[in-house]
Amino acid sequence: MQNNRQKHTVEEIQTLFDSDVERFSDETTGQTSAVDAAIVLDMIEESAARMQSGAKFLCDIGCGGGNFSIRIARRLPQLQVTLIDLSRSMLDRASARLTAEHFHVEKIVQGDIREMSLEPEKYDLIVAGAVLHHLRTQDEWRTVFAKIYQSLSSDGMFWYWDLIRHENDEIQAIQKKRYAEYLVAKVGREQQERTFEMIERSDTPETPAFIILTLHELGFRNIDILHKNATFLALAARK
Repeated sequence: MQNNRQKHTVEEIQTLFDSDVERFSDETTGQTSAVDAAIVLDMIEESAARMQSGAKFLCDIGCGGGNFSIRIARRLPQLQVTLIDLSRSMLDRASARLTAEHFHVEKIVQGDIREMSLEPEKYDLIVAGAVLHHLRTQDEWRTVFAKIYQSLSSDGMFWYWDLIRHENDEIQAIQKKRYAEYLVAKVGREQQERTFEMIERSDTPETPAFIILTLHELGFRNIDILHKNATFLALAARK
């Protein structure tokens, strides 16, 4: 595991996101600090709608400005949506955007997914987009994945997209360089350096191998990698 000393506290992370709502509310680009964000939005929207066309309940963990919820709800307008985020500003924006398009927001929950309970066997779809990298230990990852599994309905699906790290230091260095080059081209050198500093202070990403093996051990099946580029991974798993 990575060294977690001097990491931002939950309260500091909440404050950072309270002041950064606009960047997380553009569905055409997604999060510009994440590689292929727009591609992943498209892929999860289309795949979730096709594979879970009869879904009734969606839970969006770390919903940000609501991009994933809105895109999926346009395809599945019958959905009742639960929004979860540390930031009240993010929750307010996501809820307002969904309501403006006449989608049903069933519940808004401000808090840390590690500390809250999810209703068992309720959700047909659970999305966690660029949020779980804030977990600190492998035990926390296992606990949160178990919580997600227990909260999915029978045959429900988990949609995951996030920053990851690699098992081998050499590969990690190559992929980190590719990510840096992407950011420089997209937002400039100064923003690239700020993003890397934020990752160092706030994030503890895990490896694809750990994520997939843990999901499998917990009982998830049909685990599919949807997209992988540089230090980002998207996957889907069925209960």
